[in-house]
Amino acid sequence: MASSYDAELLAGALPVMTRANPELLASGKYCVAEDAGRLVGCGGWSLDQPGSGKIEAGLSHLRHFATDPDMTRRGIGRSIILRCAVDAAKYGTTRFQAFAGLNAEPFYRSLGLERLAVFELAMGPTAKLPAVLMEGPLPSQAR
Repeated sequence: MASSYDAELLAGALPVMTRANPELLASGKYCVAEDAGRLVGCGGWSLDQPGSGKIEAGLSHLRHFATDPDMTRRGIGRSIILRCAVDAAKYGTTRFQAFAGLNAEPFYRSLGLERLAVFELAMGPTAKLPAVLMEGPLPSQAR
């Protein structure tokens, strides 16, 4: 993220971004990847849109994805998204939507999601993180 955001903005946003979402964790729709007992990636999905609770038929939302910076470009994030896609398809999902950090846009684009808008995502009372709203079909490997 340091390549896309300045240190001051990250200092305000990261404490909010890295806080676990108990509801998502308890939903059964959150996955982790481990390597020799070490957490190297995580991510999940929900039927409801983050922040609004709105549910749209066929659309699910990618949530709280992260990969250990020392483990990027090894297929960890892709594997988690494919697992989420298989699971979400069982609920009638045909499309994913994501609020992506600027640094993550190429990753989501490689999975077929397209940029819909750039917006500011509130991260607590003071930090506003530039982000990208992306949407696309479930990755083809999961269908």
